[in-house]
Amino acid sequence: MTASTMTLRHGAEGRSFRRVRVNLFGSYMLSDGQESPCQIVDMSPGGIAIAGLVPAVARERVVIYADYLGRLEGTAVRMRPGGFAVTISALSPKKRDKLAAQLTWLANRELLREGDLRRHERVVSQDPRSTLTMPNGVCLPCVVIDMSACGAAIACARKPPVGMMVTIGRVQSRVMRHIDVGFVVEFTRLRDPNLLAENIASPFDDPCPEQGHLMIALWHRGRPDERLSV
Repeated sequence: MTASTMTLRHGAEGRSFRRVRVNLFGSYMLSDGQESPCQIVDMSPGGIAIAGLVPAVARERVVIYADYLGRLEGTAVRMRPGGFAVTISALSPKKRDKLAAQLTWLANRELLREGDLRRHERVVSQDPRSTLTMPNGVCLPCVVIDMSACGAAIACARKPPVGMMVTIGRVQSRVMRHIDVGFVVEFTRLRDPNLLAENIASPFDDPCPEQGHLMIALWHRGRPDERLSV
């Protein structure tokens, strides 16, 4: 399905809309009035998946302020690693159709953007060892499968939620999608290819068995489809 033909439609029984992946920033406020930054990683006119550090509880009222979409209200219905899902409060048919149109535009924009990112040449680092730093400061070993000026494919035992901001080595990045052995990130800005390997390489001071196991697994697999495809 191409960007020019993607649309949001009702489900088989007319009760729900198709959920699409988006990468939107914003904030959310829980019932205690606490406001926290977040990322919206996928969404439909009936529900939102949020990546955020402050958890909600089931059936808690949530107010969301999202880029491009404005203010939305809903109820937390399901917890997920690194965030939670929200059911959007009842909207009038006119507002729901407007939200569906906005999401269609956002989904198509992401398709066009990803197609443009694939044009950058991919390279393999001589030393693929690096570190993944999560938003809460937790640092994990990882291996860079390959990289380009705009992103990288990462092998790691943990897969951060799609849309989460992370740091690979010293390069701030956003998780775009998951692959078999890890995930793909997009850098927050285009990087100089001559300096990229130096900035993204960040091996642990001491030998790390987890990195070694990842490198051995990738060596034996040797499949080109595990390479970067952003």
